[in-house]
Amino acid sequence: MSIPRQDTWRLRVHEVLPSTSDLCRSLAASGEPAGFAALARRQTAGRGSRGRDWESPAGNLYLSVLLRPRERARDAAQWSLLAGVALSDTLAAYLPDPSALRLKWPNDVLLGGRKLAGILVDSSADADGMVEWLVIGIGANLAVAPEVPGRAVACLADITAPPGPEQVAERLLARLWHWQAVRAAEGFAPIRAAWLARAPEPGSPVTLRLGQTQLAGAFAGLGEDGALLLATESGTRTFATGEVLS
Repeated sequence: MSIPRQDTWRLRVHEVLPSTSDLCRSLAASGEPAGFAALARRQTAGRGSRGRDWESPAGNLYLSVLLRPRERARDAAQWSLLAGVALSDTLAAYLPDPSALRLKWPNDVLLGGRKLAGILVDSSADADGMVEWLVIGIGANLAVAPEVPGRAVACLADITAPPGPEQVAERLLARLWHWQAVRAAEGFAPIRAAWLARAPEPGSPVTLRLGQTQLAGAFAGLGEDGALLLATESGTRTFATGEVLS
């Protein structure tokens, strides 16, 4: 796996962009090497998961990074969990009580049960089923918590003086580098363990949406590949995709 050194992230800061992830996707398609990162102080067309808009006022974090891990495309979803661990590490440093942070499968960071941050992973695979490029987009509410229909939201400013986006981006890039290096050397198991340390309590109620269907169960951990384990009336089931509603 090719990973950039911690001191060679190529961070480009923009006053405004339509979307940091769209910029990284465009550069990936044109051959930009791994290690590029884009930070915008404001976005005009930010994207959340499942095609949702991501409101992007000034003062929050909007960061995307471009990677080229030479690995199976089916493992690309693990990068959302890795980014969640790196992001929770980063944001915990600003909180008087880091235990208030929790991770929600597969791509949210919660503060006191309310959405603080989200992660979006885009990737492209070649004809052999290997990753050509991977873009991780990260949005975090530092100063402002824009309303999200049907969701309780939070920002760091609810609790403490919010740090600047550039400061947070620098710390986050360092943590992403750390966890990339761990995964390259030891595989996914340490990332899985770190994610579970900030996961819901085992047995917590979970409602999983799969397309138009909702399935109720209880959180039973993660599979070795990062899939969600859900305890249901018919036994423990494994899900590689889906949206956790609660």
